[in-house]
Amino acid sequence: MGYSLPKDSLFLGFDSSTQSLKATVLDDDLNIVASDVVHFDSELSHYQTKDGVYRDPMVDGRIVSPTLMWVEALDLILEKLKSKVDYGKVVAISGSGQQHGSVYWNKGSKAMLASLDPTKPLVMQLGNAFSTKDSPIWMDSSTISQCREIEKAVGGALELSKLTGSRAYERFTGPQIRKIFETQKEVYCETERISLVSSFMASLLIGGYASIDEADGAGMNLMDINQRTWSKTVIEVTAPGLEEKLGQLAPSYAVAGLIAPYFVKRFHFKDNCLIIQWSGDNPNSLAGLTLNTPGDLAISLGTSDTVFGITSEARPGLEGHIFPNPVDPSCFMVMLCYKNGSLTREDVRNRCAERSWDIFNQSLEKTPPLNGGKLGFYYIDHEILPPLPVGFHRYVLENLTGDSVDEIKVHEMQEFDPPSEVRAVIEGQFLSMRGHAERFGMPTPPKRIIATGGASANESILKSIANIFGCPIYTVQRPDSASLGAALRAAHGWLCDKEGGFVPISSMYEDKLDKTSLSAKLAVPAGDKELLSKYTLIVKKRMQIEKNLVERLGRS
Repeated sequence: MGYSLPKDSLFLGFDSSTQSLKATVLDDDLNIVASDVVHFDSELSHYQTKDGVYRDPMVDGRIVSPTLMWVEALDLILEKLKSKVDYGKVVAISGSGQQHGSVYWNKGSKAMLASLDPTKPLVMQLGNAFSTKDSPIWMDSSTISQCREIEKAVGGALELSKLTGSRAYERFTGPQIRKIFETQKEVYCETERISLVSSFMASLLIGGYASIDEADGAGMNLMDINQRTWSKTVIEVTAPGLEEKLGQLAPSYAVAGLIAPYFVKRFHFKDNCLIIQWSGDNPNSLAGLTLNTPGDLAISLGTSDTVFGITSEARPGLEGHIFPNPVDPSCFMVMLCYKNGSLTREDVRNRCAERSWDIFNQSLEKTPPLNGGKLGFYYIDHEILPPLPVGFHRYVLENLTGDSVDEIKVHEMQEFDPPSEVRAVIEGQFLSMRGHAERFGMPTPPKRIIATGGASANESILKSIANIFGCPIYTVQRPDSASLGAALRAAHGWLCDKEGGFVPISSMYEDKLDKTSLSAKLAVPAGDKELLSKYTLIVKKRMQIEKNLVERLGRS
């Protein structure tokens, strides 16, 4: 059964990411009618962030963002967008937040949210709303000891993964909360409510504390993945009194509340505009890519790189993550996450391609697939998968003409020539993705891969993905699938509310996908089968080398 949306209505989706706040507006035919962005470093330069973050020089691996910067960005993007959009036609709003970032509300902040003055900017009114003004984000890797403590307390890493969908990861919110409790007890005690970036932004919009949604809540090491409630076992070993500070969980498609009077009076939204639960950036990307078939994979190429797909049952392991599917409560999404994404590619571009993407792409085109056996591991930040510290590792593989991994000889190198370095950083990332995806049970070759994120516009990079995975690569009209997914989820949440319960999201577009802004197009056909078999050998060898690196240098 198909469902229609109200005629002439608009649906607004935000994406509060590491480096910017984006907005996408869909009409009732699910076509994009407006978009805008606020770049933190340039447009909110008084916060003095670099790439949207602060890197603490005193604490290794500590990376945070100023919470008030996100507050100010919301007012700014609504100001920028109002000349393009009649806010009176917006019937629902949802959003995407960078996963794992956390916000700590001071005692009394709920009252502040409920009494916002529409004549003053949010940032002027919420300066004292937070018990710590810096929010730990997904790039933070300073909680190794807290991760091990939590795992040990519940019976080990695998037991924690079976409970929460992931073993303990340094960026996950549970270990971050435990660290604040252990090292800043006064901050923890003064905290009235803990939000994720997603529920924090939703809280601003409803003028009260919004619930954490189930899909983003799974990225905390605190939620029982099967029951979709807070796990008493993990909550109790993380910090005292934590459940009260977290509030209740909510389904991703649920209504968080009506829009706050502040936005009605300041920006002229209708007072019956619904705020649908915000979720994480990866769940929103899954929605925006209309990923709904096992055998489909998506690769998001952004500040962090992620690989995700859909499964009907949760099979947690020691790598990767299981989250509830944000648009289908009957199944799960599986995900692999890499910290070294676009910023690492930019580092190689700056060093080896004269800071030019054109020269970078020329290097990719003139170096042959397989890179003459040159294989690289590039980490300008502590990596998540595998758990390795900052550093570069280069190898040359010889004897790739045979069929056996054991016949391949490996020589370590100090450096490559610049074009080979360019290909090595690209091939290295996708070889790792393929190796870990296979280990996690995802199919190779997949039926198709949908590529999104900024680098998905780069055809030279897409060719490498097609060769390494051996499948066609599709792209969407806009690389920003998270804010698009958020706008789509706003429409879906509005529809679920109207129907009085969950309805399949595909019912909004199943007969007209090609006529919407959600359609994907073939960008690069599947790679050569002979090349695929060679890459299969290299993947196996890379995983062996990676295992040795982790045993020698690993942080866990």
